[in-house]
Amino acid sequence: MIEIHPSAKISDLCDIEDSTRGTRIIIGENCVVDSFVKIKPAGGNGDVVIGSSSYINSGCVLYSGSGITIGNNVLIAANCTLAPANHDFRDPDRLIREQGFLPSKGGIRVENDVWIGANSVILDGAYLREGCVIGAGSIVRGEVPSYAIMGGNPLKILGSRK
Repeated sequence: MIEIHPSAKISDLCDIEDSTRGTRIIIGENCVVDSFVKIKPAGGNGDVVIGSSSYINSGCVLYSGSGITIGNNVLIAANCTLAPANHDFRDPDRLIREQGFLPSKGGIRVENDVWIGANSVILDGAYLREGCVIGAGSIVRGEVPSYAIMGGNPLKILGSRK
């Protein structure tokens, strides 16, 4: 089920797939979803919920997996991937593609007023607290404190907005 608020601006070149398993995709008021964004129900039954006045820039990919919740006034720069799912690969006698997915680490949660820099990858279990900034090209796996400025791989604290 796809719900898009009437005031949201969704590019004609954006691709939002409807779920065959009941996953909900909800895009809030005054959101902008730019061209070449892909929102795909895959890797689980989680919902993708984007709060009001958030901006998803071109080239981003959001998989539903274990769920993505994005707050209000969030900026996601170009070419970011949000992937709240992990392939199971532990059985070397079976093809990885036949092993399904590992249990959820809690999905992805992004609170209000967060900026995610270009080419970042946000993984299952990531929790980006209010007001934080993620530097371009970062990989986020766990919790990012409120108003922290973090970047890199491994992710490290670069400063604070406070």
